[in-house]
Amino acid sequence: MAKLIARSKNAPSQKAAKAATSLPLLDKTGKTVGKIEVPASLAREPKVALLHFAVIRELANRRAGTADTKKRDEVSGGGRKPWRQKGTGRARHGSIRSPIWRKGGVVFGPHPRSYNIAMNRRARRAALAMAIGARAAEGKLSVMDVAGLNPAKTKDFKALLWGGGRKRKAEGADSNERVLFVVNLRKDEHARSIERAGGNLNRATIIDYAELGPHALLRHDRVILTKNAYEALAEVCGG
Repeated sequence: MAKLIARSKNAPSQKAAKAATSLPLLDKTGKTVGKIEVPASLAREPKVALLHFAVIRELANRRAGTADTKKRDEVSGGGRKPWRQKGTGRARHGSIRSPIWRKGGVVFGPHPRSYNIAMNRRARRAALAMAIGARAAEGKLSVMDVAGLNPAKTKDFKALLWGGGRKRKAEGADSNERVLFVVNLRKDEHARSIERAGGNLNRATIIDYAELGPHALLRHDRVILTKNAYEALAEVCGG
């Protein structure tokens, strides 16, 4: 996993360029209308080891851990010896539920367990800030002022992200890239409408800032934060 993070085109390089000091500010149509300063809490040099551990933790904690197999004492049947010990010319057996028998018990099979990995809050916030800073340094992160943005249909939101029909593509957009759109459900006026409009897009993920993690930031080709979500993340990572 560390090699994948280090070699991925979306991964932060240990010899990364200087941390971005500003981010492009987009209006609700996707046009760049200005710049927004990057606070010191997000302008951190990425550490691959910390990001690797954060991604491993995030993926491991998603696992349900409900896989279960039966041992030989849990499989039904096999209460008596299938045939006598000697004299039959066959190998000796004591139960038809032995692991070497078909439909027998499983020796070292999985059982319900927790895959959760602990990580202290300070390290989690540092990893999130490093992932945000790395995407900003790569020029793959932008901030959008979504005041008044209320997409009525999915095609309207699709045109905003990649362009569509006769409309030109959004600035810096690629029709094959995966886009992560981060909103602030508490403060963004039409955040629920944005979620509904983008819910059917395979190459777009709409997520609340409180659920954002390093894995989502690193696996998408482009990241767009609403202004309210960006300010909330800067506050969280600086705390």
